Amino acid sequence: MCVSVCVSRLMCLACTERPAGEASWGRLELAAVILVPSSLLCVGIMLGVCTAHGQRCIYSKARKCDAEEPLEDQTLMSPDKRLKDLIFDMSTSGSGSGLPLLVQRTIARTIVLQEIIGKGRFGEVWRGRWRGEDVAVKIFSSRDERSWFREAEIYQTIMLRHENILGFIAADNKDNGSWTQLWLVSEYHEHGSLFDYLNRYSVSVDGMVVMALSIASGLAHLHMEIIGTQGKPAIAHRDLKSKNILVKKNATAVIADLGLAVKHESITNTIDIPANYRVGTKRYMAPEILDDTLNMNSFESFKRADIYSLGLVFWELAQRCSVRGTCEDYQLPYYDMVPSDPSVDDMRKVICDQKLRPNIPNQWQSCEALRVMGKIMRECWYAAPAARLTALRVKKTVSQVTVIKDVKD
Repeated sequence: MCVSVCVSRLMCLACTERPAGEASWGRLELAAVILVPSSLLCVGIMLGVCTAHGQRCIYSKARKCDAEEPLEDQTLMSPDKRLKDLIFDMSTSGSGSGLPLLVQRTIARTIVLQEIIGKGRFGEVWRGRWRGEDVAVKIFSSRDERSWFREAEIYQTIMLRHENILGFIAADNKDNGSWTQLWLVSEYHEHGSLFDYLNRYSVSVDGMVVMALSIASGLAHLHMEIIGTQGKPAIAHRDLKSKNILVKKNATAVIADLGLAVKHESITNTIDIPANYRVGTKRYMAPEILDDTLNMNSFESFKRADIYSLGLVFWELAQRCSVRGTCEDYQLPYYDMVPSDPSVDDMRKVICDQKLRPNIPNQWQSCEALRVMGKIMRECWYAAPAARLTALRVKKTVSQVTVIKDVKD
């Protein structure tokens, strides 16, 4: 635009009469006056564009180089960093969604497997070592890629990390040309699952309350929606049972195995759930899942089904509570009502048709903590889902048992 204005002004100047006694503009002179400044201006514009483009190219190349920089050279992966340091660094950085993917890959590919510690429908669980620390490595076969991806995705949900939810470390796929393994790396807990723990040990009244509170706290955090830019969607577990709860060194628990979990996106009011919603372990399925009456359009339905399962886990725990030196042998819920590997029909007949629930012994009434636990179980097992307690209410009730006990002491 500036060029055209200058040219117009020069043409006007050329067309006007010059003062008397001076020669008129010659054609070559006029051409030089018009073209030279215009040419210089064009060259300047072209140089500016090329410089800007070059800077963009350099910036893009620099970003690519940064992304490809070896992770071992970065501060985050310095040799003195331990797993807890790495996790703490990322938990306090604001994202709350886990370690960067390239850091996860670096960790996973430097783990040395030690021994198998468990097997499941997905594959195997190994104890591994990374920089002298124990980690748990859940190995999926390549045909279970969807399950591996789903569980890794859930574990990396923003703001999911909690002291009573299994600490996720890394996910990676390892391919040696002939086979592919899909790894999910998490914190290692030497006591194993709550199922294993209760088979080996009884628990004191104090131990039962602490364990129950930690399980309820983990489920309450899972179910809770945190609103905000760094918020967390509400999540339902859908396979809560004693084998999917791990026991920490301090005898508290963490909820694990989130591969069947579903998230609720409140903004769009959508539930990301596969077509086949009858998943989980038959023995722990809620009545509405067994008789196909679960309302799939309501996320609350999935949370209430978790609460039913929580009541069964509490029953397993309370059965092993030692009062005055005596306690029951460990048993699975409904051990005396259904076969060892029950079918859906077996469970439906007992739970929906006969409306039976695990037995709550009369002697529990003589112990305040067991009495409260029995009451919580009954309120988790209601046939009507809407009548059941919420995870937050269970947590608050159990925490009050602790307060009452402390006051009495």
